[in-house]
Amino acid sequence: MAVFSRLLPLLLFFGLLIPVPADAKKHETGFLDRTISFQAVNYKYQVFVPEDWTPHQKWPIILALHGAGERGDDGVLQTDVGIGTAIRTNRSAIRAIVVMPQCPKHLWWMLAPMDDLVMSTLEQATKEFHGDAQHIYLTGLSMGGFGAWHLAEKYPGRFAALVVICGGIRPPAAARKAYPELAKLTPPDLPKSYSEAAERVGKTPVWIFHGADDDIVPVTESRRMYEAMKRIGAEVLYTEYPGGTHASWERAYDEPGLFPWLFSKSLGVPSKTAQTECQSIRRNLAGRQLTISGAEVGCQGEVGVALLYGRWLSVEATRKSNMQLRLLWSTIRA
Repeated sequence: MAVFSRLLPLLLFFGLLIPVPADAKKHETGFLDRTISFQAVNYKYQVFVPEDWTPHQKWPIILALHGAGERGDDGVLQTDVGIGTAIRTNRSAIRAIVVMPQCPKHLWWMLAPMDDLVMSTLEQATKEFHGDAQHIYLTGLSMGGFGAWHLAEKYPGRFAALVVICGGIRPPAAARKAYPELAKLTPPDLPKSYSEAAERVGKTPVWIFHGADDDIVPVTESRRMYEAMKRIGAEVLYTEYPGGTHASWERAYDEPGLFPWLFSKSLGVPSKTAQTECQSIRRNLAGRQLTISGAEVGCQGEVGVALLYGRWLSVEATRKSNMQLRLLWSTIRA
């Protein structure tokens, strides 16, 4: 017994040196606090991580934009409405990483630098939680619905599908009056504005929701975007709730078919040839006229995507007979 007593400390010491299998390590899950530094300012945001998350697989990612009432700087309020509530109600239905940035009180998602902040937040969370670049989805409600259309226009081909709830492209008059910069960004109240917005979004699948009696965001915003997306041949669903008011997200995120539909969508994967061509382009970024073969990238009408060193870039098809694609210089983020 005396010998064992002397050996016990050594046994405990060497036991601590035995490596713990990676699978045995406990990972953080649930709603997690995160911070991103952007343009010398720290912004808090939330990430939801499923209970069975593991770093040994790629995970779908949902980027969720909240409404005006959840603006702030606590990094938490945006989880109390919309998709955050849906997660708490039925976690098993949303087996994805959900990224929830927060917009400051004095801004809108459509205003700079919020759109770039959102994309930087998405990139940070995608890297940390092993996000799947082919399964990145975008959703937004109210002010976030306007932000969702805005991001889909600015980054065509970046998202596998959209869920837009009581949003649009022309913010309400009260918002335009309160934010002069927002008024400058608002397109004219003409059918052409919606058609042009749809063309910029491209054929990204989208499911639109709106309450018929919404007294904050006119239901005509969603009706017009639905018709515009149909005209370009996009896969678009529209659910309008008779008698429904502004808070249509309460019913939308509870639709039994929503998340199965969303998770069924994915971006195309470029061939090895396309990836090789993209690498060649990366080595020649000094030139401002860049072209790659549309057949190797996978066009969606006049908009496609290319994988360049792990980044999805927007590309715009020209009308040339060989259907070459010109990379928009402004979208390249080295």
